[in-house]
Amino acid sequence: MISTLLVSARGRIAAGALALALSAAPAIAQNRVVEIVNNTGVTMMEFYASNVDRSSWEEDILGADVLESGYSVDVDIDDGSGQCLFDFRAVFADGDEVVDNRINVCEISTYTYR
Repeated sequence: MISTLLVSARGRIAAGALALALSAAPAIAQNRVVEIVNNTGVTMMEFYASNVDRSSWEEDILGADVLESGYSVDVDIDDGSGQCLFDFRAVFADGDEVVDNRINVCEISTYTYR
C-alpha cells in the first residue's frame, strides 16, 4: 500500500509540474507589455504601435492622455495577431514626430525616447 501511494503521489506531482510548465509557457511567450519612457524634454501627445503587416497606423494608444517628459506608461501592444514586430510612432507637443520600425515587443520590456 505504501509503494502504491508513493507512485501515485509521484505521478500526480509530475503531472502537476508538467501542466504548470505548459500553462506558463504561452503566457510568457505572449507578453507584449512594453514600458514607454519619455525622456525627450517634450510632452508626448500621441503614441501609435501597429504590427508590421498593417498598412496604416492603429488608434492613438494614449487617447486623451499625454505622456509628460520624465514619465513612463506600460502599454500592452498585443493586437491579437500573434505578431511580435511593430512599428512605433510618437508625436510630440513641439510638432516633432518619431517613427521607429520593426520593434520586437516580444523581446523588450522598455522602450525609451530621448
